[in-house]
Amino acid sequence: MNSRILVVEDEPEVRDYLGLALKQQGYTTDFADDGDEAISALKRPGSDFGLMLLDIIMPRKDGLETLTEVRQFRPNLPIVMLSGSCSTQHVIQAMKSGADDFLQKPISFDDLGGAIEKVLKLKSETLYRETRIPPSVRMDEPLASNWTLKIEKLLSAVADSTFPVLLRGETGVGKEVLARQLHARSPRRDKPFLKVNCAALPSELVEAELFGYERGAFTGAFKSSEGRFKQADGGTIFLDEIGDMDVKLQAKLLQVLQDQEFLRIGSKESVKVNVRVMVATHRDLEEAIVQGRFREDLYYRLNVIDVHIPALRERQDEILGLAEHLLRKHANGKMRVPEMTPSFRQALLEYDWAGNIRELENVMRQLLVVQDCDMVQEELERRRLRRSGLRSFSMPPMQMAAATAGGGSADSMSGAGFQSGDYPAQPASPPAYSSLGQQSHDNGTAPAPHTLDRVDEFKKNAEATVILSALKNTRWNRRQAAAMLKIDYKALLYKMKKLKIGT
Repeated sequence: MNSRILVVEDEPEVRDYLGLALKQQGYTTDFADDGDEAISALKRPGSDFGLMLLDIIMPRKDGLETLTEVRQFRPNLPIVMLSGSCSTQHVIQAMKSGADDFLQKPISFDDLGGAIEKVLKLKSETLYRETRIPPSVRMDEPLASNWTLKIEKLLSAVADSTFPVLLRGETGVGKEVLARQLHARSPRRDKPFLKVNCAALPSELVEAELFGYERGAFTGAFKSSEGRFKQADGGTIFLDEIGDMDVKLQAKLLQVLQDQEFLRIGSKESVKVNVRVMVATHRDLEEAIVQGRFREDLYYRLNVIDVHIPALRERQDEILGLAEHLLRKHANGKMRVPEMTPSFRQALLEYDWAGNIRELENVMRQLLVVQDCDMVQEELERRRLRRSGLRSFSMPPMQMAAATAGGGSADSMSGAGFQSGDYPAQPASPPAYSSLGQQSHDNGTAPAPHTLDRVDEFKKNAEATVILSALKNTRWNRRQAAAMLKIDYKALLYKMKKLKIGT
């Protein structure tokens, strides 16, 4: 696969985030501000883009116009549409015009990688919206615990059942791969295996995607759609990120599980189906029930076969075997497979793999490209330091304010807050102070030099931490971060520039 991606996005902050995320996943990027620039880039001699990310809402020529024009001269180019605020009609029109997938802003690192991987895979198989798995499917895929007797027993025991399956585990552990393997071992193997990501689309569109709709049921419904449940009749439907499904839509899913029938949007006639349901989530569904975000009756319907897939860091005996497999898989007989050095192997075993198998796959792709274990090992160390740096300095705003007001030390600020991620680390904290007016010494008498400078430095660190926290929680969408911080958008930009955040 060509790893060069054209990003068509008019918002600079979103472009910067996508460029960083794609680089970390092993892709190279070119950028265009609008549709005209994108078309020029695609028609340029030597243009060899493997995929395009295309925003829908843009000035001048928007994404839908651009998509229609691109399809006239690049009919097979994989295209993923992006939007932060668009109607169901826009999305449906984009899909009808030839888009391969759709991502709602703000876009997470994992959703971005997953969508690109899915579209490229489906394009390479000349399939979209339906994946049929032959009985002879290979069992050497990077499946969570695939090399253990436990998973082999699970596949044998559960595959023939028609009961729902609930797959739990962190993002990237291989929940979808296990679901596909269960389908491939089942009597339904010759029928469709269809996937819907409940977190990737607005709830209204998820309902239309799952259950279909009648012509004229809503604006943009120019013809009827039978829906994914009907398309999967006799086969399996896999609902990814079920924990993010809207509560109202959960009631309709419960009806399908109970009665194997449902109503299309705008219809009064029930549709009967015979579908096995598999769902996956990285969320705590029991906690979601307590908070009123997930129906308890649906939980017990789904929780017939409950499978927890452990994180990759808990399965160290599989890391090196998976790494070797992924190298061979992506080399595809066309690229030289580099030999992993002893120190690189040790680095793979010691790394925490927050992104699990998906992150390991990304690292193996990088190794195939650069053909240098030392270079990739250095990148792993940089990732580790970035994460540990955020753990050292990140804490909730109130806690940071308290530490600042009380002269909190670097030690007291360590390891107190947010989850780590690949975001810019903050400046190192100043030396510890016993009070704002006096530096700690053994004799307790020496005055602190430049005390006001130290206080100002503490304030800057506190402000930077709060701003970075808001940016992280909004996927670096600066307008949303400003709203979260309850400050003017331009004021946020000024503070970011002053504190050298994102520069």
